[in-house]
Amino acid sequence: MLTRRGAAAVMALALAASVTACSSSGGGDGGAAVNVVASTDVYGGIAEQIAGAQAGKAVRVTALISNPDADPHSYESNARSALAVKNADVVIENGGGYDDFVGALRDSTGTKATVLDAVSISGKKAPAGGDLNEHVWYDFPTVIKVADDIAAALVAKDKHHAATYRANAVAFDRSVRALEATEATIKKAHAGAGVAITEPVPLYLLQACGLTNRTPAKFSESIENGTDVPVGVLQQTERLFTGKRVALLAYNEQTTGAETEKMLTAAKANHVPVVPVTETLPAGKTYLTWMRSNLDAVEAALGHRR
Repeated sequence: MLTRRGAAAVMALALAASVTACSSSGGGDGGAAVNVVASTDVYGGIAEQIAGAQAGKAVRVTALISNPDADPHSYESNARSALAVKNADVVIENGGGYDDFVGALRDSTGTKATVLDAVSISGKKAPAGGDLNEHVWYDFPTVIKVADDIAAALVAKDKHHAATYRANAVAFDRSVRALEATEATIKKAHAGAGVAITEPVPLYLLQACGLTNRTPAKFSESIENGTDVPVGVLQQTERLFTGKRVALLAYNEQTTGAETEKMLTAAKANHVPVVPVTETLPAGKTYLTWMRSNLDAVEAALGHRR
């Protein structure tokens, strides 16, 4: 049986196989712009910040998923995305099974692009007997590494603006480290506080804040995989709220369903603050302002503990 991600990858293969247009990719050294293709606008947005004033000029960034209401797990590729990958100079993907459709497009279009895989860059591995949490854009040390690798890839393709890309990466890294400082502040004040999640999307951020995930693993796994949550697990999760064992509920508002709604109702009924998170950039946000908002929401929720 195909998972949501597997089905998307198969669709990508079928569409990419039909793409026969010639590549128009090139470098920024007096030639064509550097074409950067990212699986989501999270990585696309970071690439644009590294490109800075050259975004749209020497560097053209395309995000295959940019709808803030879209569920990346169920993304279906099309001929346009296949052509974008074929013509790319740099491809940025999350990896770790999150956006397999990009790998399928790369394989079938024969792109010559430099590939940046965020999970591989992170060095993270699945724990013994467990699954890898592939949502590494919520892990700030990983994001710094990815940003530096994006800068290096742009420098390699466009040496004329190398100083700009390097300087922008330094500034971006500095801003991310400021976010890390906020995590440290939250950890100092609230280390060990329990939290509940619907999916492991924000887990790296929550753990860096010193918070303890008390959600039954089977609950978040079922929600992420789109399968039914066993009744016993559902009841066990509800008791986190009725028993006041958690200080907040972080939920993925892009993949809500009956079980998620049930947990939201339980949290609100028991005065447990709710923190919505997303997998792609909210409208009008950059990566940095988005993550700042997430940290502000976590800090505010913890400040209202009863």
